[in-house]
Amino acid sequence: MFQSMRYVYEVYREMSFSRAARNLFISQPSLSAAVKKAEEQIGFPIFDRSTNPIQLTELGKEYIRAVEIIMDVENGFENYVSDLAEMKSGSLVIGGTNFFVSYVLPPLLSRFTAQYPLVHVQLIEATTAELTERLGAGTLDLLIDNNVLDQGLYGRKTLQQEHLLMAVPAGFASNAAAKNYALTAADIKAGLHLNTRITPVPLQYFKEEPFLLLREGNDTRERAMNICRGSHFTPRIKLELEQQITAYNLSCYGMGISFIGDSLIPNVPEAGNLLFYKLDNRDAVREVNLYYKRNRYISKAIHAFLDMIG
Repeated sequence: MFQSMRYVYEVYREMSFSRAARNLFISQPSLSAAVKKAEEQIGFPIFDRSTNPIQLTELGKEYIRAVEIIMDVENGFENYVSDLAEMKSGSLVIGGTNFFVSYVLPPLLSRFTAQYPLVHVQLIEATTAELTERLGAGTLDLLIDNNVLDQGLYGRKTLQQEHLLMAVPAGFASNAAAKNYALTAADIKAGLHLNTRITPVPLQYFKEEPFLLLREGNDTRERAMNICRGSHFTPRIKLELEQQITAYNLSCYGMGISFIGDSLIPNVPEAGNLLFYKLDNRDAVREVNLYYKRNRYISKAIHAFLDMIG
């Protein structure tokens, strides 16, 4: 009953027969027939086709859980066989949000592929929630993120420390009161905000301004809310966004205040129309980690990538 599991799983990932068929390079009727055959073997439907988009039935949810276990075992065995070939082949699947895939991973991947040219590397760009689900399901080898994952389930290797800053459009009137605390992008690149002699800004200056925050469930969002609550106010949220880079770009256009990691600033064009402020809160400091699933086979490719970062 699992002969067609990869077809079923692709339909589940896309929640669309047409998109799944395109991804699998087969016709939609052929894909529908394969899924129907799997459902006939089970004796129950996997998908509820009466909804738009389609949804999993209760049995379908159990089927997908079983498929993910099978795929995890298969991936582990394939990695084991690859290791026997002493890294002459193999694969490595790394996931990250837009910022990490665009700015942090490229230099690391360049070094890795130069050292192991025959290892096939695949990058997955998605939200933290989607990537964590993939890591747990075993379809992702490594996840780079600044979120905190369950240490009982996931091992980690710290890549760098990151400090959250407040990015404020230069045209906001609140900057006048906070002028003695303001830093420029050049100051951040020079690491001036890490100097203990630089005083963190009192957030009360900005409590009436509009804020651009990431959506609930994102680590930056939770930290931003905690930082504001620590200053005894609730931010006026103008927009909720998926990606930190989007919030940064909108701040550049004067739409609101955003909370930005200092690792972003050296990787984007210098914004002369933004001012940055150091924050005095333990939630303003976090780690960027590479996460891997503890209870699965850790291939030589994974070990090599982790060892490469020191």
